[in-house]
Amino acid sequence: MVRELKKISFLHLPTPLEYLPRLSEKLGIALWIKRDDLTGLGMGGNKLRKLEYLLYDAKQQGATRLLTVGGAQTNHGRLTAAVAAKYGMKCTIACIDDYPGEVSANLLLDRIMGAQVVIKKDDGRPEAEQYDELLQKLSQRYEAEGEKVYCIPMGGSNLVGMSGYRECAQEIDAQAKQQGLENARLVCAVGSIGTYMGLYCGLQEANSRLSLTGIAISPFEEEKEQRLRQYYTQVCSELGIEQREQPNFQIEKGYTRGGYNNPCNQVREAIYEMARQEAILLDPCYTGKAFAGMLEMIQEGKIAKGETVIFLHTGGAPGLNTPIHRKAFEQELRSGIEVLGKEYEPLEE
Repeated sequence: MVRELKKISFLHLPTPLEYLPRLSEKLGIALWIKRDDLTGLGMGGNKLRKLEYLLYDAKQQGATRLLTVGGAQTNHGRLTAAVAAKYGMKCTIACIDDYPGEVSANLLLDRIMGAQVVIKKDDGRPEAEQYDELLQKLSQRYEAEGEKVYCIPMGGSNLVGMSGYRECAQEIDAQAKQQGLENARLVCAVGSIGTYMGLYCGLQEANSRLSLTGIAISPFEEEKEQRLRQYYTQVCSELGIEQREQPNFQIEKGYTRGGYNNPCNQVREAIYEMARQEAILLDPCYTGKAFAGMLEMIQEGKIAKGETVIFLHTGGAPGLNTPIHRKAFEQELRSGIEVLGKEYEPLEE
């Protein structure tokens, strides 16, 4: 039986598809950007597309509290908090992480919007095992208090959530056709794989001529590759999508820069490039790393000169102010701040 998925619409759609003239000239390609950083609530971002579908499912089940997981500076958690606030629900973000030492960036925004954040130090066991245990404990606590809990996986990446990017793929395809970009390459960051899978399935359903390239922002090992293929089989089966025998998942795995959310000079340089050429802010965890990878692909000839590329901006700018990244930015940028009449003290190492 084909599953029908519904949503509660609250986004500013369609998000713009913009041409980037200065970067296009500098890089020798025709570069466009899909502005999913402008989706609306809670400073915007790609997870809101998933949360439209997840919210409908939660409401259908009578949920009073959204419970999700991620790092202490999770973008997905921030946007889950935003949706919960707008629709009168409670929200808890469960994190297997170290306390970052201050309430800033996404963590600050989570609390401003009323979310509870529970941080548990990593005990060395498999992350999935730790999250399952923490979610079970929290669910039992809230249900004992009379609440109905709806659990959302990391990144909103399940069958329900990925439908937001299945829909987005068709939005991008329609915009590309309007601009004469039918044969462009669509580039996106790949983290929890839900956005990539939604795009892949949506483009397939639309019979789109757009190609899709994902750039992994954390190690993409064999286990994740297998999970991607299993996910594709499940999605096709439950949503009635024709399953290709040999799906062409093009995911570039060589640009992770040391791992998830790792401060990196090349990523910061890519962020400066986008900001100083086009006044668009990328983040250091997802879009900045994916854009840095894309720039390297151009240098290596994997993306040809003259090619048309659409870069998906999934949001995340609050991550610029996380402690781990802010210190590196300050060290590089402080020299450009002149305080008249006072000697500027160097940052402490």
